[in-house]
Amino acid sequence: MARLNVNPTRMELSKLKKKLVSARRGHKLLKDKRDELMRQFMILIREDRELRSEVETAIGVANRYMAVAGSVMQREVLDTALMIPKQEVELEVGEKNVMSVYIPEFKPKFRTSDSSDIYSYGTAFTSIDLDGAVSALSEVFPKMIRLAEVEKACQLMADEIEKTRRRVNALEHIMIPDYEETIKYITMKLSENERSTTTSLMKVKDMVLKQKYDYQ
Repeated sequence: MARLNVNPTRMELSKLKKKLVSARRGHKLLKDKRDELMRQFMILIREDRELRSEVETAIGVANRYMAVAGSVMQREVLDTALMIPKQEVELEVGEKNVMSVYIPEFKPKFRTSDSSDIYSYGTAFTSIDLDGAVSALSEVFPKMIRLAEVEKACQLMADEIEKTRRRVNALEHIMIPDYEETIKYITMKLSENERSTTTSLMKVKDMVLKQKYDYQ
């Protein structure tokens, strides 16, 4: 704790008491914000773990299918089959406000809803394993987008949690104790001044009485 460098006056005392009230209110609000951010953050972390596991598993399946397809198909045929896709996707990027943290929202929009449009080739000269690879990647694609959204949200919320934690600590361990110490000092100083003034007045009164009644 450190006492603030202010004049020990009643006006300063009043100002500091108001600042202390505001600091305590701000401390409570920031603690509530930090706790809610942590709750939301833990929900996202759990979702992130689940999504990452699902995405890695699906990509592993797609890679195995693709490895088999590559071993049974000529390289030129495989490249030609995947050269011109039939399906297209656009990604709309928005924002969502969570406790003053603007986290991204990704919304994919596909050109058509026809599930067969994921295959950009005929089946006469391609392996069924290629179909499996394309299908596995198509199914996991929305989860990959959600995973990117969740991981970016986790990063932004972690930054905000750290900022909020520092502000809470600054209020709790520096500002509020400094205000309390300074208020205590000013209150004691004013009390001393009042006692000193009272003593001086009593002495003056005694002197006046002695002069008036010629007390020795």
